[in-house]
Amino acid sequence: MGKPSRTAGFTRIAISLLGICGCLLIILVSVPIGVSRMLGRYGMLARSIQVAAQAVRLAPSDADAHRALATAFQNTGMHQEAREQLEIAISLRPNDDYLWLELGSVRDELGDSDGALRAFDQAVANAPYYAHTHWQRGNLRLRLGHYDEAFGELREAARSNRTFTPNLIDLAWSLSRGDVKLTERLAGIESTDSRIAFARLLAKRGKGKETVEQFRLSANHSSEEFRRELVMELIAKHEYEAAFEIWKRTDTGTSQIYDGGFENTINFGEIGFGWQVPRDRSTIEVSQDTAEKDSGTRSLRITFGGDSPAAESIMSQTVIIKPQQKYRISFAVRTKDIVTGGPPSVSVIDAASEVRLAETRTLMQSEGTWQEHGLEFTTPPNCPAIVLRLARTACDSTPCPIFGLLWLDSFSIEELKP
Repeated sequence: MGKPSRTAGFTRIAISLLGICGCLLIILVSVPIGVSRMLGRYGMLARSIQVAAQAVRLAPSDADAHRALATAFQNTGMHQEAREQLEIAISLRPNDDYLWLELGSVRDELGDSDGALRAFDQAVANAPYYAHTHWQRGNLRLRLGHYDEAFGELREAARSNRTFTPNLIDLAWSLSRGDVKLTERLAGIESTDSRIAFARLLAKRGKGKETVEQFRLSANHSSEEFRRELVMELIAKHEYEAAFEIWKRTDTGTSQIYDGGFENTINFGEIGFGWQVPRDRSTIEVSQDTAEKDSGTRSLRITFGGDSPAAESIMSQTVIIKPQQKYRISFAVRTKDIVTGGPPSVSVIDAASEVRLAETRTLMQSEGTWQEHGLEFTTPPNCPAIVLRLARTACDSTPCPIFGLLWLDSFSIEELKP
């Protein structure tokens, strides 16, 4: 094989030199841009116009440098200067929808609504299938009073990105002044996701009947966590009947004590209308007992083993009732070796006002036998629910320990004739 020609050798050297020159050129160009962008980010964070301006001087043809300077101007209230820098940035990168959105926002700050709308139009043209462009333009149209166009745009944004749905419903609710049907129309409440978001808003506003309606329309696709959330919100707003409708496990009517015989497993995380038993009580143990019972196959056994706060609920249940109606609650009690200065007691409390309507004196010693107790009371007007609560009576001194065993069973409620 012959030796390579001198021309081929020169060609390889020339190519190598060109590659080296290209690399040097890239370095010379990229280093100022890199430093410029670093200065631009710092200028935005520090709100320093001087630092951001230095970024522009290092890379005057870089749109990000002008954007950083615009942000620095905007952070100090210099909106006119910010607008100028954004217009330069857009001239360098005209297809950037975020730059057009920022320009629209600055023009809006300057009172140039028409200019802002034109900028938002361009943002939508550059990103027609993205939610954020439609959302920004819809908000401007809403402020301009173009309600039909605005909500059409906002609904489009929410369809593209479901995270906008709660905000859309909030806007519709505010504009409609709490009109449920108008909110539903403006926000386009049709999908399961929108109904779930609407139900959340209605529950927080204390609209019980309407919350139940939206829940039923979405119930086949909603989670247990969502159900619990609505129940908690409605109870907090004293919308007990609506909360019960969402909570109830069966189609049984109201004015019933749920699991009065403690046959079902105790749910220590109960937030609705079952038995609520606090967790992590070091001196009080609550469990079900199959050996001792008044009826059925189980009872509830409570073991007291030391000091515990008086008047603090040991267990409770919220029960839906009728206002201005006389009731009797019956239950069975068995105790063993109860020793305390603050014995346990069962009371009935108005759920909304927390006024005590009836109370057992104390659950005294039953000498190992089951004894029936009863509480009669009349519910006041505007009382949709009561709380049946077991707690200790107040002690004469503290600390006030309690020791011994208490069994409960056979809770029931009945309406009495006046």
